[in-house]
Amino acid sequence: MPVSFNSIPQSWRMPLYWVEVDPSMAGYPRSRLTSLIIGSMNDDGEALPDVPIPVPSQADARRLFGFGSMLDGMVEFFTKNNFAQELWVVPVAQPAAGVVATGTITVATAATSAGTLPVYIAGRRVQIFVAAGEAVDDTATKIADAITADLSMPVTAVAAAGVVTLTCKWKGVEGNDIDVRMAYGGLLAAEQVPFGLEITLSGNKLAGGTGTPDISQALTNLGDKIYEYVATGFTDSTCLALLEEEYGFGDEGRWGWMRQLYGHVFGARTGAVAGGDQTGHTDLLTYGPNNNSGVLSIMGVEHHSPTPPYCWAAAYTAKAARALLNDPARPLQTLAMEGCLPAPKHQRFTMKQCNDLSGVGIATQGVNADGVPAIRRESTTYQKNLYGQGDDAYELVPTLATLARLFRNQRYAITSKYPRHKLADDGTRFGAGQAIVTPKTIELIAQYRLDEFNGLVENAMAFKANLIVERDSNDPNRINVLYPPDLINQLRIFAVLAQFRLQYNRGIDTAIAI
Repeated sequence: MPVSFNSIPQSWRMPLYWVEVDPSMAGYPRSRLTSLIIGSMNDDGEALPDVPIPVPSQADARRLFGFGSMLDGMVEFFTKNNFAQELWVVPVAQPAAGVVATGTITVATAATSAGTLPVYIAGRRVQIFVAAGEAVDDTATKIADAITADLSMPVTAVAAAGVVTLTCKWKGVEGNDIDVRMAYGGLLAAEQVPFGLEITLSGNKLAGGTGTPDISQALTNLGDKIYEYVATGFTDSTCLALLEEEYGFGDEGRWGWMRQLYGHVFGARTGAVAGGDQTGHTDLLTYGPNNNSGVLSIMGVEHHSPTPPYCWAAAYTAKAARALLNDPARPLQTLAMEGCLPAPKHQRFTMKQCNDLSGVGIATQGVNADGVPAIRRESTTYQKNLYGQGDDAYELVPTLATLARLFRNQRYAITSKYPRHKLADDGTRFGAGQAIVTPKTIELIAQYRLDEFNGLVENAMAFKANLIVERDSNDPNRINVLYPPDLINQLRIFAVLAQFRLQYNRGIDTAIAI
């Protein structure tokens, strides 16, 4: 009996018709690729720290992690940009030895005419009616009350003697990125400070926050569950090193040969303003070369953007996940990050500055024609090989995203078609239907053709010429494969040499058809 049955025994004698169902040739690869957010929870959150938990709604995020927590904001921005994907969150407790960031809003003089004062905290707007001649203490109290009324504000507000004291709801350096400003929209949005009202800020950001969390246990608790797209609210060197270890190429990493889980980590960072640099570009240029990982993508954001970088990170992750799930090989450029507020026009990165940042492994963004920030270039932090020489192998996010799709497709094909096969040398004569495979009959080229049809790879003939499939000389039960895919590329630059003329010379430059 040459046909290899899995269930129907050779010794079965009862009549008549018996069917064994084999799905190995029918299915298509499917993967449950969830997204993950890593960030700080507040002390009043109900969730267990360091333990991943699914978060189906914003209401759940606020109950689990606390109103106004870092995770409250990150979940909000993720769902604004990707409402359909399954989302998990691993909450991290505040650093025990940390200090909260603080800032002040001082009402110095009363308004001379009634008006509406727009106050922005971390990009969240509250509006306060200010009466003409109103006492500064009353105006300050109104500001504090309006901020307090928005439970998802990342700060608490207390007024005393005309001064509103803002305090971040969690400890750590991330609180220093919380922006404070008045009338961000300007006259185009019909926003302005009422006439005569003089307000001073301790700074356009909170300050004084110290401490970074320990995310090691949170990463350990991820286990071997797939979290394909990860938004991190932490971009300090210690946290990034732990994320690189978890998601990197080492034996224990998710891209390593033992785990084969894959995944990508996205973050965002603003630069400190120094000297004449009003964007934070110089500080980011210093920060970028300190990182070098193909699995990490950190987006550079202007210092004067009202939206905190942890919210930018969530929006970036959400849009990347949404696009890469559909097609991992397409570039992410022009994808809008809904909800993120750009810096004022005179404080945005120039194209030259964005190009500089791309050169040091910083992903870049810019404002679309509709005024919404969008991904400009999804660079990873990878810049150098093991010898410290410049290398672009993992420079862009779609490279590893495409490889992950190829590996999963190949693994599905192998495990579905050959789960219990015998292995023989090429040329072995065996009966049709036998569960036997040889190096030449493993369908790697057919799978590559399918991947080519689906727009993941190119140059199938070159792949076939360079593919090596051989039986291990020391282990007769093992197949060794040299797999050389040619990943499809992206259209990123369209360069034109405009060689204009004031007048064509009819006798030389043109041909006259007869």
